[in-house]
Amino acid sequence: MKPNRLVGSLLAIFLTSLSATVTTQSAIGREVSVPTHLVDGQEFSTPLDALMAHGRHLFTAVWTVQEGGGRPRTKGTGAPLADPGNALEFPRNFNRISAPDANSCAGCHNAPFGIPGGGGDIVANVFVLAQRFDFATFDAFDTMPTRGSVNEAALPATLQTIANSRNTLGMFGSGFIEMLARQITIDLRATRDGLAPGQSAALVSKGISFGTLARDAGGRWIASGVRGLSPKSLVADGSTAPPSLVVRPFHQAGAVVSLREFTNNAFNHHHGIQSTERFGDDTDPDGDGFTNELTRADVTAAALFQATMAVPGRVIPRDRDVEAAVWTGEQRFASIGCTSCHIPALPLADGGWVYSEPNPFNPPGNVSSGPSLSVDLTDSRLPTPRLRPVNGVVMVPAYTDLKLHDITSGAADPNREALDMQFAPGTDAFAAGNGRFVTRKLWGTANEPPFFHHGMFTTLRQAVLAHAGEAANATAAFNALSSYEQDCVIEFLKSLQVLPPGTRHLVIDERGHEREWPPHEGIKN
Repeated sequence: MKPNRLVGSLLAIFLTSLSATVTTQSAIGREVSVPTHLVDGQEFSTPLDALMAHGRHLFTAVWTVQEGGGRPRTKGTGAPLADPGNALEFPRNFNRISAPDANSCAGCHNAPFGIPGGGGDIVANVFVLAQRFDFATFDAFDTMPTRGSVNEAALPATLQTIANSRNTLGMFGSGFIEMLARQITIDLRATRDGLAPGQSAALVSKGISFGTLARDAGGRWIASGVRGLSPKSLVADGSTAPPSLVVRPFHQAGAVVSLREFTNNAFNHHHGIQSTERFGDDTDPDGDGFTNELTRADVTAAALFQATMAVPGRVIPRDRDVEAAVWTGEQRFASIGCTSCHIPALPLADGGWVYSEPNPFNPPGNVSSGPSLSVDLTDSRLPTPRLRPVNGVVMVPAYTDLKLHDITSGAADPNREALDMQFAPGTDAFAAGNGRFVTRKLWGTANEPPFFHHGMFTTLRQAVLAHAGEAANATAAFNALSSYEQDCVIEFLKSLQVLPPGTRHLVIDERGHEREWPPHEGIKN
């Protein structure tokens, strides 16, 4: 049976079994994408295949107004409209900038190969932070802050300043990424918890330095030496409350802890589908006449679907010239300093490849404790290819350090973002803009264009050359390479791809056949 038919069959069986326990309206004349939802608690008794199928169905569902699609009385942030008398109802029910801006998660997350959960073209860019507006209009005569034209300071917004335009990233391998972030957080907290007043210590996990944390003689925390973490994970220097030190691997600016938080936020922001764990049971804050639009169990299924997606791999054609170029490029990528941030692989030890829901570090509005559901991310029954443990360790070849870095040259750099999502809207820090981004996970990058956080580059070379700030030395070193060596670095990056559905091996040739890399006989530069 083909994979798509198998998923469909599993879902049909699953929904049929649910009908005995869930009361649904007559299907005659109804126009809904998800006729039956999981009841909270049912996620623990549902077979994994069926749970993943339900999660995929939620991710691909085209939501309608007959099941809670739309949010006529609330912003994409979840807050009430600035102008409650002007609801987001037809013809104001969709807005490409301030949202709702999509019918389905898969409407934007679908590349390559049309895989739900993948990346997106520039047309699928999301205007991050524009959801704090009711309905973006750029009407010069509208003076109400965040209604349609002016910001919190009553200053006119433009297309370039109302939000940060971000490229849609693929969720391939994201379960492994979340588990890496959890293990790093645990390591950093262990160091933190061992600090006595008057002491300082280096924050290191998996060979990655996150700077230095200290306490003064009075026990107050000094986090000014910490590097690479979100301001939300730190504290103001001098606070007696310890910093959380939570690593936030999702969103390109490192603002989201987990797939669960990402899911809860996105369903409301983009579709107006409000989950019970964020908005409460039997409530209707968006005023669309529907309650319990997404159950806790539904969110678990959607997060599991994303967590268990296949991991990216490599495509290296069996052409001696290309092989030599890829191998040379891989070596130069390291020698010029790119791997100081784009670390080729990070280790998951101590069973860290067993993904669980919920994430204990989730922020309020997202379940963080209670009954847990786990899945072994190395299970061969999951979508392939898969990573495997070797000697009790799974190496995750994502090419990242999960740290925030400023890769821009300053305020005039066109690669900077107009707004900083790490700070509260209306503050000076929010309006100062952002140049810090989580080190891009390069696995899968080659066939998920466009490139860079804004998606405005059509080639990998443009993205390489745009690196500045903390990456300036590596960019200078790249420019100092010979023309052939520069081409080789690009050829290496081109090998990092999302593989066709059903591929079982991590490294393949142009025909999809498994290959050894580097070849056993070696390659001469």
